[in-house]
Formats: sequence, structure tokens, C-alpha cells
Amino acid sequence: MKITMERCLSIIFGLIFLGLSVVVALETVLRKLFNVSLQGADELGGYALAIGATLAFTVALIGRSHVRVDVLLVRFPRRVQSVLNCISAVCLMGFSVLLAVLAGFTLQDSREYQSVSQTPWATPLAYPQALWLLALAIFAVLASWQALNALRWLWRRDWQRIDAMLAPRSAQDEVQDELEDLRARSGEGPGVATPGVVTPGVATPGVATADAASSATPLSAKGVSA
Repeated sequence: MKITMERCLSIIFGLIFLGLSVVVALETVLRKLFNVSLQGADELGGYALAIGATLAFTVALIGRSHVRVDVLLVRFPRRVQSVLNCISAVCLMGFSVLLAVLAGFTLQDSREYQSVSQTPWATPLAYPQALWLLALAIFAVLASWQALNALRWLWRRDWQRIDAMLAPRSAQDEVQDELEDLRARSGEGPGVATPGVVTPGVATPGVATADAASSATPLSAKGVSA
């Protein structure tokens, strides 16, 4: 479910900025050739940045891609690391809920005062702010779900699940994700080795495995002795 949500939000994020790039390109062509302006590219850019960045919060949360300074974290014992990861999840939950609540107040004020943008379009701010609030609400719900699960696993002292969900991504995790993505793009299954990368238990073209080497040794020895 998390992978599906991450993929859907990533697609929406990409479509937002792809549409913005089309508008900017059209604005540039119209200004250059016909001396005409849409007078709204900057406004749309602000809306796209606000909504897209909020969606990126959720995508980074699912993929554990938020930047974390773990210089001291990795020096602590594993249980201490798990507790600190739970504390960070709770703090993130509080911050995300605060953002959603403040965005709700902002939307309420815009609806009461019927606020519009200070551009030639005079767009009612309630519409883009509603989408912004929706994206923040998704982020807050997911962060809260993650923090509550972390506290439940902390109560049960399930350190492995806590680390799997909250621990910073290591270089090995990133390399493994890149290899899986490469296999998916090339249409290979999970058990197929990537050329040039030795995978335990999987035959790699041009690379002899330990089992093959050990089985070939007696034959070569007999050939020499003969």
C-alpha cells in the first residue's frame, strides 16, 4: 500500500510540474513571437510549488528520504537509536499536524474574507489553498500513522520493525534500490543478476561463483596429474 501511495503521489507531483513547464514554455513563445502574455505563469508557479512541495513531504516520508544528520546517531547502541528514531517520528507527527491546522485556519480566513490573488487573474485563494490543505492533511495522517506504529512497536520492544521503518537509509539500501529499479526497467526478474555485480546464489555472466570454482577444481587437478 505504501509503495502504491508513493507511486501515485510521485505521478501527481510530476504531472503538476510538467503542466507548469508547458505553461511557462507557452508564455515564453507568446511573448517572443506575438508580444502577448498569459499574465499567470508566475501565479501558477507559486501554486505548483506549494502543492508539489507538500506532496514531496509525503513521498520523502514513505521512502525515508528526509535529510537526517546521523553523525552521532550511528555511534549509539541499537536500542538507543530506535528510541531516538521514535522520538523523531513523534516530533514529525506534531509538526505535520501543526502545519495542517494552521493551513486550515488560513483557508477559513480566505473563505470568510473572500480573498483573491493580487494578479490580473484575481484567483480566489480558497481553491489553491484547499488543494494545499489536502496535501498537508495527507502528510499529517501518514506521519501520525507512522509515529503511532513506532510507539506501539517501542512498547513491544520490537527494535527490528522500528529500524526498518524509521532508521536512516544506508548506502547499501540505496544501492539495492537502484539495482532493483535497474532490473525492473530491463524486464529482468528479481533472481537475475546484473552484469558486473556479483549476487550471492545467482550466476553472473563472466564471473565464476564459489560453487562453480569448487566443483571445477578436482577435474582440473585430475587433468594435470594425468
